[in-house]
Amino acid sequence: MKIGDKVRFLNEVGGGVVSGFQGKNTVLVRDADGFDIPVLIHECVVVDTDSYNIAKRPTPPAAPHPAKGRRDAGDTADKEKDGSPLPTVAAAPAQTDEEDVVDRPVTFTPRPVERRGADVLNVYLAYLPVDARELSDTAFEAYLVNDSNYYLHFTYLSASGAGRQLRAEGTVEPNTKVFLEEFRRDALPELERVAVQFVAFKRDRLFQPKPAFDVELRLDGTKFYKLHTFGETDFFDEPALLCDVVRNDRAVRSVFVDAESLQEAMLKPKDFPTRPVKSPARKAPKADGPLEVDLHAAEVLETTAGMSNKDILDYQLDIFRRTMDEHLKERGKRIVFIHGKGDGVLRQALLRELRTKYKSCQSQDASFREYGFGATMVTIR
Repeated sequence: MKIGDKVRFLNEVGGGVVSGFQGKNTVLVRDADGFDIPVLIHECVVVDTDSYNIAKRPTPPAAPHPAKGRRDAGDTADKEKDGSPLPTVAAAPAQTDEEDVVDRPVTFTPRPVERRGADVLNVYLAYLPVDARELSDTAFEAYLVNDSNYYLHFTYLSASGAGRQLRAEGTVEPNTKVFLEEFRRDALPELERVAVQFVAFKRDRLFQPKPAFDVELRLDGTKFYKLHTFGETDFFDEPALLCDVVRNDRAVRSVFVDAESLQEAMLKPKDFPTRPVKSPARKAPKADGPLEVDLHAAEVLETTAGMSNKDILDYQLDIFRRTMDEHLKERGKRIVFIHGKGDGVLRQALLRELRTKYKSCQSQDASFREYGFGATMVTIR
């Protein structure tokens, strides 16, 4: 059985053309769809052969003529000038067919075996301790895992500020992994941010193009000090830390917040009107009745998504202040702020505002019959 032979499977329907071999017992059979299927050799039968690929036996060199292969020491015509015989010339040993095959360079490279359903990109970074038993003093290895039917031409970089430094580059074959580097713990600060750039392609066949990827990830250095960080994976026999780079053709995004951006966000004044809000739930006062302002978050905000408890409290206090400032000159005006019972945070914040900014105003619990324990009435003085 050789490359180019047409074979048929013995134990199942189908067959194809031999495209290569894996070890001594497995042959790669390319089916009609172009997939290379590994099959045991004894489960195939050759149905047609390609004589073009039959290796030609080299013609052995002709045996030298006795008169030309060596000289007779007694032949007077073959003597040196001083009368001494010429040295005997031994015939070169004939090269056997077996030696010629062994010395012949291997030029065949089997095409990588494709997996069904692996035409979507799944790429990972993997980190393994060299000696998991000595985690406090071991080095670590970094790998790029390509779990897809595409070749990846990649660069592996570390990032610092707006700059990057190349750490490894190359091409990784389909459904394989490639070693990137070995490092020790003192290099972890450099690896706090790492990036992988790559383009995906296939060789010698049509393929669905993929976009170029540039994915930056954040590595938590503290994880390299904990043994449970490294677990069982599908790609290594040893425990490994696996980080997603691309899952099902989608790049994994990490959020980075540097010190300058964080400080700017903390110092920037709140712009509450930009929030999706409702109008404060004011009820028209009855004759000689108080003005009612409901401060419940559900009444003053369309949504609290993305807002912290402090953000919500600040917005409720902003409504309280605007209401007080609007009616501050209306002496004798009564305003009921409905804040709910809850844990009392909003109520205490309102009382604190009244003690510090509106000292002239009088406050008391609103009518229990009408509002329960969740309202405070303010009288403008």
